[in-house]
Amino acid sequence: MDVREVTVGQFREFVNQSGYKYGNEWPTWNDVAKYSPWDWYPMVYVNWNDATAYAKWAGKRLPTEAEWEYAARAGTTTKYYWGDEFETGKSNLCDSTCDLNISAKNITDGFPYTAPVGSFPANPWGLHDMVGNVYEWTEDWMDDKYYSKSPKDNPTGPVRTNPTDRKGGGVRKVIRGGAWASDANSQRSAARKGFVVDYRIDLFGFRCVL
Repeated sequence: MDVREVTVGQFREFVNQSGYKYGNEWPTWNDVAKYSPWDWYPMVYVNWNDATAYAKWAGKRLPTEAEWEYAARAGTTTKYYWGDEFETGKSNLCDSTCDLNISAKNITDGFPYTAPVGSFPANPWGLHDMVGNVYEWTEDWMDDKYYSKSPKDNPTGPVRTNPTDRKGGGVRKVIRGGAWASDANSQRSAARKGFVVDYRIDLFGFRCVL
């Protein structure tokens, strides 16, 4: 598992070397820079296709959802790798400077948007930003009921049986980890959401596995 999220600099190198058509007219690199202003910040405005293309170019792949959670938990069984209660200073989230109704009014994490990768403490396995900063794409299709029927050991995600089924592994891919504009509940190790593969937003990034 990559120790840190893929950075703006790493993604820019991929685009320059591979000729990958990122964004066409939108988003521009200036759009990215509004939230991640320098090369050592996490890449944002990436959809699942962008993340998959980068991973393939790098000789890696996206993690399965189970691999991602296993790495995020780092041997723990609590809501967060440090315990069951959210702790200030452990992640980049929607804090007092965040202009949303979910903002944590009593927390200021020092960053209005994304933070440079590795700015917050690593989990017990040495992985940074598995909590907060940017949501991270995984390989799996999103099935709301998958874990009620999945294999116990190393589940590899649902088979895409119906491309139009929004709840049963059809059109959405799983994102994990929470982001700079998410609340503490969205940053739990078990929290999961699904979005369509071509959806880009300033909250979405990724990391790879080999």
